[in-house]
Formats: sequence, structure tokens, C-alpha cells
Amino acid sequence: MGMRLPGSMLLLLAVVCFLSLEPLRDARAQTANSRQKQAVSKAVPNFDGCIGIIDVKQSDLLQRRITDNWVSYNGDYSGRRYSSLTQITPENAGHLAAQWVFHPREVSPLEVTPVVVAGVMFVTSGNDVYALDAANGKLLWRHSRALTQGLVDDAAVHHNRGVAILGTRVYMETDNAHLLCLDARSGSLIWDVAYATGNKNYGATSAPLIVKDKVIVGTSGGDDGVRGFLAAFDAETGKESWRFWTIPGPGEKGNASWPGDAYLHGGGATWMPGTYDPDLDTLYWGTGNPSPDYDGSVRPGDDLYTSCLLALNPETGKLKWYFQFSPHDLYDYDAVQTPVLVDAMFQGKPRKLVITANRNGFLYILDRTDGKFLFAKQFAMAQNWAKGIDANGRPDSAGLIPSEDGVAICPANGGATNWYSPSYNPQTHMFYFRSYEACALIKSTTEPFEEGNTYYSTGSRILPGAGRSYINAFDLNTLAFAWRNPQAGSFKGWGGVMSTATGLLAYGDDAQNFVVLDGRTGKSLWHFNAGDLVHASPMSYAVAGKQYFAVAAGSNIFAFALP
Repeated sequence: MGMRLPGSMLLLLAVVCFLSLEPLRDARAQTANSRQKQAVSKAVPNFDGCIGIIDVKQSDLLQRRITDNWVSYNGDYSGRRYSSLTQITPENAGHLAAQWVFHPREVSPLEVTPVVVAGVMFVTSGNDVYALDAANGKLLWRHSRALTQGLVDDAAVHHNRGVAILGTRVYMETDNAHLLCLDARSGSLIWDVAYATGNKNYGATSAPLIVKDKVIVGTSGGDDGVRGFLAAFDAETGKESWRFWTIPGPGEKGNASWPGDAYLHGGGATWMPGTYDPDLDTLYWGTGNPSPDYDGSVRPGDDLYTSCLLALNPETGKLKWYFQFSPHDLYDYDAVQTPVLVDAMFQGKPRKLVITANRNGFLYILDRTDGKFLFAKQFAMAQNWAKGIDANGRPDSAGLIPSEDGVAICPANGGATNWYSPSYNPQTHMFYFRSYEACALIKSTTEPFEEGNTYYSTGSRILPGAGRSYINAFDLNTLAFAWRNPQAGSFKGWGGVMSTATGLLAYGDDAQNFVVLDGRTGKSLWHFNAGDLVHASPMSYAVAGKQYFAVAAGSNIFAFALP
């Protein structure tokens, strides 16, 4: 009898040329109301090359070990950004070298994390999607769509953090909050759904997340007076399955903070991908700050469900539990940082944990089965907005309220950390993340909401003496920091981190370097000067037995490997 190979092996072994592709099915779910007619939408396949069979199964999305394929934004559902590849070690990391570089058009700096399946890398820039040969960076196809004009704030910068893949289809969000479905083998458009309407301040900067047969997307615009939400769409047809509004409407629990029609402009954007626990069948997603950012007088109370971690049923979108890190947030402390799912011993007991370093300057550990608060530790050295965290996880506010003259707040409104990805290594039992030390003068006056404008009410500026970035290693065994590395350089780094089974930690520093260090000690092992700031989070993959690191730096995608 012949040996039956699992789907994940078939992804790597089977190769088919573009010339033998089956005809694309009709785009039955094409949205009639799409503004795609005004854009440029084309695929430019390279018929000289071959492409691996892209057919991502549920078993691939459910993988517990990240090896050759990095199938989603965080690599797997847990958000750990931990690769099980072992070819690159502390002993040989010093021999790493650049293998290739690819320069997409449109946007700099790139914020994308590449996705790799069957030797094919998918990256985004603005509204463009590129398929590359992951071994050499050669372009296989490009789907091009014009950038949207007239957007507000973050969406106007046209950042895009990547794609999701299911079966033979690639999904991406556009700058104006459309969900596109493309054929993974050619880049041809299958369907296009506009999922955020009624307020032109909506936008999108995230990568989608696929859970079962649903594509889950969020929105940007939390500083601009939108009403945040998560929405799930059928991966086959593009039909909406459910929508969860992060700002409750009239008659719903939590609406008391939103008098009149304030709920329509309450913020709570969902602008980064969440994580998913298939055993608990629970989706975890962070929400952004309330809007207006700095004027709390028009939104009394806790302002649910802003600055929260939400636990949702992925089939229905119904809320299971929530945890609010910064009730009645006045300082722009989004809680969209990746909720990392960890199964580990905690205080002598095996627990299902969710760990996150929050923008407000505290690291939190919760029980992810019910949202129970277990632990918090301040990591921001400059912190004055809270006197501490109580036994239920609620902050004891210091009562600093932005005014017309301004009030000094630490951490600054950019946060003690931000959207850049953390990592957890089960070998070292350490949680790694980037932090930043700064304070800001925050001013506030009551202003009306105006569509087409931001809704900060009023503004902020960084105070002199801003500190530096740190790469932090928090030991889950000791509940203390094993090491903290200050970052040298003239830039504020925005690069996330990832870890490997050999104990490595990889990230972009503040001096335009891509760095690999020993995750146990923090000792630097190797660096490469990319000539531009790393404003993205790295990943690792393998092709034909060769392990690579890949990262976006400036307007380039770099790949590194051993000689």
C-alpha cells in the first residue's frame, strides 16, 4: 500500500505551473455596489515560473507547530509568533546573509507580515497584493488596485498588514474597508465586498483572520468618530454572517456611556488581527480607544467596549466575556495589542492563559476561559496615569484629566507599546515585546464631530526628554523580567518580534538593523543594516529544507538565510 500524505505535506510536495491552472470560476458574489470600476484591478502572472499548489485546509490553519508554512498574520491562531524551525541556531546565526530583496510600489514604510504557503510568499503594499517565489523573491503575480483618495487619518496613509488564505483564495482588506477575495493562483478578483459604510471616516489597515469558513475583519477610524465593529463573511460567497458592534446602541448593555447619538461616533476600532482558541471555540480581539480621544465629558462612564479584550463566539459573534484595561480612557490607550494564547503552569497550576502587554504601560495575564484577571505588572518606567491595578484588574486612576492648558501623561498617547507584535517561546517560558518610554502633554476642548475630519478633541505633543525603546523578556515562571535591552539609534522603532525553537529572537531595532539575538540572555548574535526603519513584524519559513527569516524594512521585503 502507498503511504498517504497529510495535507500539509502535499502543500510542499505538489507543484503545478500557471499554464495548467483550471479556469477561474465566475465571480458570483461580486458586490454590485463596489467602487472597483474606478480603480485599476489586474493580475500580472509570470508564466515562466511555477507555483506551489495553494490549497490551505482547516488542518493547516489549526497547526500547533509553525514550520515551513507561515499561513496567517501571526503564523498560527495562538499569536505566539513562535517558529518550530531549528536550522538557524545561536551557534550559526552569525552566518546569516541576505538572500533576496523585493521592492513593491506604493507605500513606505511597509507594515506587512508576509504569509508563506507551499513556497509562495504573499505580501501587500497599499491596495496591491504580490505573490512571490519565496526562495528567490521573483514576482509570480500582482493584483493592483488604485489607492483611495479622501480618506482620513491612518487609512489615508494606506498601510496594509497582510492577507489571509483559505483553500485557493487570498483575502485582503483595502484602505477604504473593502474585503477582496482573489484567486491565489493568479491574483484574479473573485469578489469584492464593501463592509464599512455610512461614515466616510471608516478605513482598514489590518490583515483578515479566517476561522472555520468565515473571514473576520475589523476597521480603523477610532480616532475619527466611527462606530467600531467586527464582521464575519462567508469565505465562499462573501455574504455577511454576523457583526458585533464594539459601541453598544440604544437599549443594549453598556450604552449608558453614550448619550444621544454619541454611540455612532464612539470609536472602539478593531484595527489589528485577533487570535483564536479552537479548543474553547473562542475568538479574542482587542478594541481601540473611545472617541473623541481626549474629551471624556461627552462620553461619561466606562465607555464600553473600548480599550477592551473581547471574547466572542466565532459562529455567531455573540460576546462571551470582556476585560477592560483602561475604563473611560482619556489618553488614546488602544487595546489592540495581540492577545497571545499560552497553555502553561501559572502559580503552580496548569492554566489556559491570555497574555498581553497593553499600551497603558501594564502587562496583563488573564484566564482565557472566563476572562478572570490573574496578574498585572507595570513595565513602563514612566507611568503616572494610574496609582496601580486592583485585585479585579481595574486601574486606580490618578485623576489626570486633559484640559485646554494640557496635562502631562505618561506613557504618551502613542503608548508604552503599540501594534507591533509580541512573541511567546514555550522553550524559554518568556514573553517578548517592544516598549517605548515617553510622556506627552495632552490638551482637550469639546469639539463637534465632523465627517471627513479627525475627532481627537483636541491634541497632544511629546514632551522633551523622550526615552528610548526596549526589547523586553518577561519570564512566566518568575513573573519578572529576565532582561530588558535598550535600543540604540535615532529612530523610534516600530518592529515587532518573533521567536524560534532554538531560542532565537528576531526583530528590527532603532538603528535600521534587523537583529537576531539569544532569547534566553538578550545577547546580540547578528545584525543586518537594512538602510531603513523596520516598521513591521518578522516571520520565518522554509523552502526545500532551507529556513529563512523575512521582514519588511522601509519599502522593501528582505529574506535572510544561512549560506
